Amino acid sequence: MNIRVGFGFDVHQLQEGRELWLGGIHIPHLKGALGHSDADVLLHAICDALLGAANMRDIGFHFPDTDGSFKNIDSKILLQRTSQLLAHSGWKIGNIDCTLVMERPKIMPYVDQMKQAIALSAGIGEDSVSIKATTNEKMGFIGREEGVVAHAVALIYK
Repeated sequence: MNIRVGFGFDVHQLQEGRELWLGGIHIPHLKGALGHSDADVLLHAICDALLGAANMRDIGFHFPDTDGSFKNIDSKILLQRTSQLLAHSGWKIGNIDCTLVMERPKIMPYVDQMKQAIALSAGIGEDSVSIKATTNEKMGFIGREEGVVAHAVALIYK
């Protein structure tokens, strides 16, 4: 059996007047992430972890922000397409583990919905998705609530 691990990282600026999408769900908040797509930082980090594990470059290579067809796209579609790319090459997803770093809002009430959305989009069971969150203890751009960061690790196998 061939087993690989990939790491993903993404960061987006937070801005008033934007919707906040995290883990494939809309979360009510005063600020949302700024980006070409729906700017779902968590799904973008997961896509990069999966693509990296499969040695398939990164999310920007496959879904460039210079392509108008990806403008405001639902990032669940990007995760579905990423999972299809892996499957086409014979890879299966073992598990995904991720961490969100932001001051507010607290995401604990949304974790089950996010796990469900991620599992459905990736074609895996909810028990194969782990989501954690932490703050930056009010330090730096995250502490000032100017941005959100996501880290993800994924295991794939053939």
